[in-house]
Amino acid sequence: MHKYLVAALLLCCGTAMAQPELEVQVELPKIETGTYHRPYVAVWIENEQQQPVRLVEAWLEKPDWIKDLRRFWRKIGRSEPQLVDAKTGATKGPGSYKVRWDGKDEQGKAVAAGNYVLFVEAAREQGGRNLAKQAFTWDGSAVQIEIKASTELGKIKLTSVQGK
Repeated sequence: MHKYLVAALLLCCGTAMAQPELEVQVELPKIETGTYHRPYVAVWIENEQQQPVRLVEAWLEKPDWIKDLRRFWRKIGRSEPQLVDAKTGATKGPGSYKVRWDGKDEQGKAVAAGNYVLFVEAAREQGGRNLAKQAFTWDGSAVQIEIKASTELGKIKLTSVQGK
């Protein structure tokens, strides 16, 4: 009986201690064009001093076109090639995709409460380029923000969710 009580307490406390995460839903619109290339997309967080805190995800194919993600290239891509390589997934076609930021920096440490900026940048080979950015406060309170669609990026939603 004692071990069942301990297991129940661990389960209960483990759930209560789960840290909030920021879920980012990114829509990639269907673009009607003769030659369509899937966009390269980077999602990252910067602090108020415009310093990168965490690369959440990157969808890239050929290294030649990564420089078209101009802010991403200047802030992370040029100086952190191993990090970019580790966080890179395949490019994606039109649709809605969700990624999560766990509230931690690249060293795995929880970031301090404060103001941060989400960046989502997209560029297509022989196509357009868009940069969306949204400031938000990370302090444990609820986050519910929607960024309007642009040419290369559809709607982007930021929502705080309970971590796993």
